[in-house]
Amino acid sequence: MAIEAPAARPANPRFSSGPCAKIPQFTTDMLADAALGRSHRAAIGKDKLKAAIETTREILGVPADYKIGIVPASDTGAVEMAMWSMLGARPATMVAWESFGAGWVTDVVKQLKIEAEVKTADYGDIVDLADVDFDTDVVFTWNGTTSGVRVPNGDAIPADRAGLTICDATSAAFAQDLPWDKLDVTTFSWQKVMGGEAAHGMLILSPRAVERLESYTPAWPLPKIFRLTKGGKLIEGIFKGETINTPSMLAVEDYLVALDWAKSVGGLKGLMGRADANAKVIWDFCETRDWIANLANDPATRSNTSVCLKFTDDRIKDGATFAKAVAKRLEKEGVALDIGAYRDAPAGLRIWCGATVETSDLEALMPWLEHAFEAEIAAQ
Repeated sequence: MAIEAPAARPANPRFSSGPCAKIPQFTTDMLADAALGRSHRAAIGKDKLKAAIETTREILGVPADYKIGIVPASDTGAVEMAMWSMLGARPATMVAWESFGAGWVTDVVKQLKIEAEVKTADYGDIVDLADVDFDTDVVFTWNGTTSGVRVPNGDAIPADRAGLTICDATSAAFAQDLPWDKLDVTTFSWQKVMGGEAAHGMLILSPRAVERLESYTPAWPLPKIFRLTKGGKLIEGIFKGETINTPSMLAVEDYLVALDWAKSVGGLKGLMGRADANAKVIWDFCETRDWIANLANDPATRSNTSVCLKFTDDRIKDGATFAKAVAKRLEKEGVALDIGAYRDAPAGLRIWCGATVETSDLEALMPWLEHAFEAEIAAQ
């Protein structure tokens, strides 16, 4: 007997965790003012790049004495730039509880071959930052995109630390309240919470990070796109919109449009509220079902952006096959696109809940998720 499908559908079925959904009511007409065919070094290009930096500062509340730069290769490029330029001056501690954090461990330990203590936790759990030595340089991910586990706060990071904190915040920025006084290097990309286009990374440096750059020269050669200093001094132009390589002015315009939208919904507080409301739809759904649960074991560490789920029903014979079948069924119905778990993560689903997603679309998705589950259980 066929299981009846829900009547309502999400207006926008895009729940990918990157690139993420565009801002509500987005159209390409919004990009009409893009400085296409113009040099990024012309006045119009510099002005737009500087506006992207300063509006980012305004919305995120980044301190005035912190530097913000637009760098190549998305969040990955920004993290690599920081690690290759700053690590090695003192021992390091690498902290990881999901795939991207594990990638930074590999780069530091196997590529840079830096003396490092490695602290890891399984998917669904988090490393206790209270056990981390912050007199070392500490590299960690604030929000684990592939595990749905985030740092609840920065309380464990001491103000009088001797080392630098290097934080990959790509799924946290614009959705979670980052404690800038606890972060020396912060990175993120445009294509996550802001729903921007990929390929551009943001690098935010505290005065302590700048001091490290100007007082320390790594033992290894640095590619041009990693170089943040010249003659022992910070290249200030990078943090005024004079990018290392040529940016996409179309992508810059798209980010500016998203930043304007962010201000229209209440800035950081509004963005966080939207993400919290979105995630709550899924959390509440899971609370009343015994066949699905949040991958994050501790509610205090549950991500409000990349919500990762696991199926817990004993009738499921093959978890990976079942989860893929549910995701495929939802995609075929046109109600949820790109929600399968990350390839290295436990079997399940990953539903993006960042601010550009409408709460009403998640509310419409939940009956479909139940429908797909019941259909796949019946099909086993």
